[in-house]
Amino acid sequence: MNRAFILIRRRLVAAVPVLLIVVVGAFLLLEASPGDAVDAYVVSIGGDAGLVQELRRQWGLDQSATARFTTYLQALAQGDLGWSVTFARPIRDVIVERLPTTFLLMGSATALSFGLGSLLGIVAGARPGSVRDRALSIGSLALYAVPGFWLGLVLIVVFSVQLRWLPLGGIETIASGKTGLDRALDIARHLLLPVAALGFIYLALYLRMMRAGMAEVWRMDFVLAARARGIPRRRIVLRHVARNALLPVVTMLGLQSASMLGGSVVIESVFSVPGLGRLAQEAVASRDTPLLLGIILVSAVLVIVVNLAVDIAYALLDPRVGSNGGST
Repeated sequence: MNRAFILIRRRLVAAVPVLLIVVVGAFLLLEASPGDAVDAYVVSIGGDAGLVQELRRQWGLDQSATARFTTYLQALAQGDLGWSVTFARPIRDVIVERLPTTFLLMGSATALSFGLGSLLGIVAGARPGSVRDRALSIGSLALYAVPGFWLGLVLIVVFSVQLRWLPLGGIETIASGKTGLDRALDIARHLLLPVAALGFIYLALYLRMMRAGMAEVWRMDFVLAARARGIPRRRIVLRHVARNALLPVVTMLGLQSASMLGGSVVIESVFSVPGLGRLAQEAVASRDTPLLLGIILVSAVLVIVVNLAVDIAYALLDPRVGSNGGST
């Protein structure tokens, strides 16, 4: 337990400069991009130079970049993410409203990709070089080469347009009046295709990593000794080979959290899922810099939290991690 507390403390201390770099870098990049929220607003509804000047004054865009960044940092220190000019609401409220959908989508996709991918990797790695291993390896390579948005469109065409089994998009049926279990089942039907499109790509990655790790562990001395003692092969696979091969796969789970969060932007846009990814697309389209900064900051916090959870899981699997004399 002390190792876990030490590990959490180290990661939280290291997270402060990381978040600061993310905020500064994101602000500079957005500042360098052409146009602002007023330009996007005027393009959509029209207006003269007087309206443009008045809107820039109201939204604080007439100030210098240094003044706006200083004001943003002061508000951020008080837990205020700012005001969204697109939604005319506090950014914190907008993000909190969209965040549960992204949690549900990413959590389901992660469980699918990591769980099923690791399981198939164990099946493939149980007998390296077998027909089953080659078939799963080739299938995973082909699946990993498919772009996520293309897979999503194919799933929509097949299961929504042709077979009419699942809805085209959204998070639930509008104005259905469903509650309780009926509403949960309705949400599950709407999320089935987005979760499949997001999860299948990373499923192939975990499958290949698990299979490669098991193929390496099979050649280690302790596995050869276990086989020489006559221990059943199934026990060797599950208790010795798979467990040791799982460590790099768990590490990859943390590294892929940022990629999956970025992939959710595309998937949420394809399936019209009202989550954090689609909110980022809307913020970019309307050039809502404060909202986009808030989304980037929250996304960075989510990635740090996921990696912290992965570090704790890794420490439980490997007692050397997080100890005073071990690796960190």
